[in-house]
Formats: sequence, C-alpha cells, structure tokens
Amino acid sequence: MFAITQGFCPSPLEDWGSVAALGSEILDGDCLASGLMVHGTPDAPVSCGFFACTRGSFRMVYPFNEHATVVEGEVTLTNEATGETRTYGVGDSWFIAKGTPILWRIDVGRFAKNYMAAV
Repeated sequence: MFAITQGFCPSPLEDWGSVAALGSEILDGDCLASGLMVHGTPDAPVSCGFFACTRGSFRMVYPFNEHATVVEGEVTLTNEATGETRTYGVGDSWFIAKGTPILWRIDVGRFAKNYMAAV
C-alpha cells in the first residue's frame, strides 16, 4: 500500500528533463519535468506515479489513458479537439483519454500531480 494524502508530493523528485523529451511541443517557458514512479514503468500497461513541471505552456497528444489528481500548484488544460478549458488546483482530478490533444498552461512556479496511466 502506498498512501497518498491530499497535497502530498514526495521530495525530491527525479529530474526528467524537458517535456519536449517526453514527446511534447513547448510553446513557452522552460517546462522542466520531474517525477517519481510508484508502480510500473512509463511503457508498462498500467503505471502510477508523480509528475511535476515548471512554469510554461506545452502541447501534447496523450499517449495513454490517465486519471490524475493535482497535489501542488495549479494547471490549466485545454482539450484542443473540443476547445474545453479548465483550471485545476490541489485536490482536483481529471480523466483524459488516450489520443486527446491537450494544451497545458502552468502559471505557477511548479505544478505536480499524482497519476495512474493505462496504455
């Protein structure tokens, strides 16, 4: 069992480099990623972990189905297929289906989420 309480983000997270190295297109800012795998690996059928990113905006097409909960900061996500935009803060959650084009905007110093992904 791995307990995750509201606002919990392990420290320190591992440096994952730019989100561009993870398949995203950076539009503004550094968008430096960090994270920690709790279960599985990024290419496993099911994985769980923490992901954090610094200020900026980037575009990505989701490579997996994801359920996530914000544990630090705030992020604004735009579904570029539908135009729906929503801002999420600590405790808020979302589900995004594989293949959805999402525009991320992080206006705070760092945003972090806990996620579960399924390919």
